Amino acid sequence: MEFEDARPFMETNHRGVINTLQRNGAVQTSIVVVGAYKGNAAFVSVQGSSAKVRNLRRNPQCTVLSVSDDWRGCVAVEGQAQLFDRRNTPAEELRVLLREVFRACGDKDHPDWEEYDRAMVEQDAVVFLVPPERVYGRITAGRS
Repeated sequence: MEFEDARPFMETNHRGVINTLQRNGAVQTSIVVVGAYKGNAAFVSVQGSSAKVRNLRRNPQCTVLSVSDDWRGCVAVEGQAQLFDRRNTPAEELRVLLREVFRACGDKDHPDWEEYDRAMVEQDAVVFLVPPERVYGRITAGRS
C-alpha cells in the first residue's frame, strides 16, 4: 500500500498507537492522537520527557498505527521519526508546526491558541513526522 492510499484514512481516524524501541530492544507502546501531515504520519508528544520521546531520540525507528473508531480498520506506517522541538526548531516555526499538526490530528482548531502555545512551551512538546518507509493495514470505507 502507498501512503497516498492510506492518507484519507489517517485524516479521519485519529486514534493511534506508537511503537518505539527501548534501550534493551523491547517494544514500548503508547497511545497517541495521529494524523497525516504533508505526506507523513504525524503526532505530538505534549510531554517532552516521555518514554516515547526518549526512545525516539535514541532510535528513530517506529511504527505509527491509526485505528478506526470501531476497530475494524487500521493503517500502520513504519519509518524513521523526525523530531521537531525547541532544541532544533526556531520558536516561531515550532509554534506554527505544533498548531498545524494539532489540526491534522484532530480536524479542528483549538479553542484558545494562545493557551495552547503556552502549554506546549511549558510541557516541552515535540512534533513527530514519520516519512513512510512501509505502509500496510486494512482500510474501511469512511470513518467508522
